[in-house]
Amino acid sequence: MTLEQTKRPGAGRQGILSLTIKDKHALYAAYIPYIKNGGLFVPTSNTYRLGDEVFMLLSLMEDAEKLPVVGKVIWVTPRGSQGNRTAGVGLQFGEKDGAPARSKIETYLAGALESDRPTHTM
Repeated sequence: MTLEQTKRPGAGRQGILSLTIKDKHALYAAYIPYIKNGGLFVPTSNTYRLGDEVFMLLSLMEDAEKLPVVGKVIWVTPRGSQGNRTAGVGLQFGEKDGAPARSKIETYLAGALESDRPTHTM
């Protein structure tokens, strides 16, 4: 899983996140299926607060298409967290533009969502 953050003139304080998830295991570990509209854990050392709106370009597996997703920060895992947890944020997908991302993620993860393997989220 790779993350880039770019700043765009006139963009919000945080800029645009570009997240690339290249394999099914990383996608499974990052996906948050149990919240409304779905979401992703995004590893980042940047500072976010609960409720911040984040614009993300999401690339999944070998798909050349980047999915634009607006999400809201619903939790923060700060650097140095107990248990050596990866620093980052949990983003809840927006109701309108999150549906294509959720659908594509769940297609990739078909059959794996019932697994009890640990993830970044639970």
